[in-house]
Amino acid sequence: MTAPRLTALDHLVLTVTDIHATVGFYSDVLGMRAEVFHPADGSRRIALRVGPQKINLHPAAAPFQPKAAHPGPGTADLCFLTETPLTDWQSHLAARGVTVEEGPIRRTGAAGPILSLYIRDPDGNLIEIATPIR
Repeated sequence: MTAPRLTALDHLVLTVTDIHATVGFYSDVLGMRAEVFHPADGSRRIALRVGPQKINLHPAAAPFQPKAAHPGPGTADLCFLTETPLTDWQSHLAARGVTVEEGPIRRTGAAGPILSLYIRDPDGNLIEIATPIR
């Protein structure tokens, strides 16, 4: 019998202090699209779309069930790929008052070498913006 395999990442969850501040940052700074959805339990939740994936937002004061064993704001380290040159990103980030903590710097991504910038979201999560090196 063949072992079962996973095929893709559907979504991940960020536990955040302020959902509206998070939506503002990810929409304005990173260009993601916010959407409201209603899971099977009938609650109203907010997610951020990036390509075919989404990031579900859970409020730190009352995270939805089930949840990680130790959910908390500022505990994530996420890398997003872009085709936009990092020089354009640097200008965009500077215009919005977002500090680049490191980069451009060479790293290794899931599919090979990447060139990355590092910033922080409102909760202090580390956000990597990367372009593939071809």
